[in-house]
Amino acid sequence: MGQPLRILVVDDEEGIRLGVARVLEKFVATFPDIEAETSYVVEAAADGEEAVERLRVRPPDILLLDLKLPSIGGLDVLKEARAVDPPVLTIMITAYASVTTAVEATRCGTFDFLPKPFTPNEIKAAVRRATRDLILSRQAKKLAAEQRRTRFEIIRVLVHELKAPLGVVEGYLGSIVDGVVKDEETLHRVVKRSMARIQGMRQLILDLLDVTRLEAGMKVREFSTVNLVDVARECMDNLRAQAEVKKLTMEIVPGAALGLLAVRAEIEIILNNLLTNAIKYNREGGSVRVEVARHDDVAEIAVRDTGVGLTREEAAKLFGDFVRIKNAKTRGIEGSGLGLATVKRIAGMYHGDATVVSEPDKGSTFTVTLRAGMPDKKAEA
Repeated sequence: MGQPLRILVVDDEEGIRLGVARVLEKFVATFPDIEAETSYVVEAAADGEEAVERLRVRPPDILLLDLKLPSIGGLDVLKEARAVDPPVLTIMITAYASVTTAVEATRCGTFDFLPKPFTPNEIKAAVRRATRDLILSRQAKKLAAEQRRTRFEIIRVLVHELKAPLGVVEGYLGSIVDGVVKDEETLHRVVKRSMARIQGMRQLILDLLDVTRLEAGMKVREFSTVNLVDVARECMDNLRAQAEVKKLTMEIVPGAALGLLAVRAEIEIILNNLLTNAIKYNREGGSVRVEVARHDDVAEIAVRDTGVGLTREEAAKLFGDFVRIKNAKTRGIEGSGLGLATVKRIAGMYHGDATVVSEPDKGSTFTVTLRAGMPDKKAEA
């Protein structure tokens, strides 16, 4: 449970103010579907002037506002509440609302009405409705802010990561055009290096596309029973040429089929990222081993390598966005720092997780758990 929500009760009847405070002081609203729970701190104002002063100094989260007030009326207080940034969510309480007044209050932004006399359950129900709306609104704003930050980081990383390889390729091509590179052997070497840089840029763009589609929920998700062993084997076959360059052995255990209701493309992203890392950060002549297992309703994919390994501090931050471990052993290894963050996001969409156990100079084991059954149908941020 987070910080209690602050409720300001504005009513010229002391009995109403005290009664609402008694009802709400021990009330806890729970919302299992949005994983939220909150309690309340109740403050009170006896007239419109005091209410306006409180709104200007320290706005509450929710306003319970009597329409008929001495001096400054309820509609004027409501306008002040709506002028606050963000606007204060308001429940109008009154026994004298005409249709005209109700329309005006609605036009000014009233969230709900609570007619007098009301019961404790009616107070709780109205506050609960307002709380749910408030929590959802804040969650949406938080998500939007996180997505803006992510987009900014994506643009920043894209510019930074593409600038250097583009410069290198431009330099290589310039040397060819200018006639600096003439002999066939040097030309072949320059073209090969340019192609490697272009391949790295292409992979960065693909990684960024995966992240942005997941963040925005734009990727259409079509579920089917996916054989995890088959997908693992296909991904290994696609990457076998890279493994052979470093003389790595690759194997998968077990050979039996293991089905999971999933989006095949998402499982491919998980395995491609884990296997690519296991190859890139491995030692020459090492091995990569994929283990697929089922424990009750949880499928488990483990990728073990004999690579450079990680310290405990490095492993702790490995799954963050744009994180790349840079040290003497990883210098020169290209990467976007997005692959493992994407793996963890996808695992979360299946109510699972992604973890790593590693030891420097001995290797790492990356484990992804995926819960069986119908996963979330929308991408989570």
